[in-house]
Amino acid sequence: MQLLLLRHGKAEDCSAGGDFSRELEEKGHEQARHAARILAAADLLPDLVLSSPVIRAKQTAITFTAAAGMPGPILLNWLACGMSPETALAELGHFPDFECIMIVGHEPDFSRLIERCLGTTADCVEVRKGSVTCLDLRPPTPRATLRFLIPHKLAKHLD
Repeated sequence: MQLLLLRHGKAEDCSAGGDFSRELEEKGHEQARHAARILAAADLLPDLVLSSPVIRAKQTAITFTAAAGMPGPILLNWLACGMSPETALAELGHFPDFECIMIVGHEPDFSRLIERCLGTTADCVEVRKGSVTCLDLRPPTPRATLRFLIPHKLAKHLD
């Protein structure tokens, strides 16, 4: 399976509603649209988009799928802030019929998942807002190959 990880885009600062209610800024929506255009141009759109239900991730996933002309995302609680690599791998194992899945979520969850799958030491990966990472893996096995990581700052120039 190819696993695409799209970190949520730039969101507003913490408000009275707390971290879980932070909404995307316009830049965050644009980051999601750039990711969709880049992956579409490379014929790498996912078969399925799974998203954290946290507002900023949900908005990123909705903007991405709309820009890509895809069905909307499936919101799953296990993708919310605090996801462990083991949980992600176990849950992704429930989708064996899909060749390419995208998950939309958070840091440091994505960095920890990538580090676990690549067998690296802690704190050596940082996934920036709006970036797309691609891993080849066979969940629930925690071994993967890194195919690419496209930071948003590069994606907007490729668009």
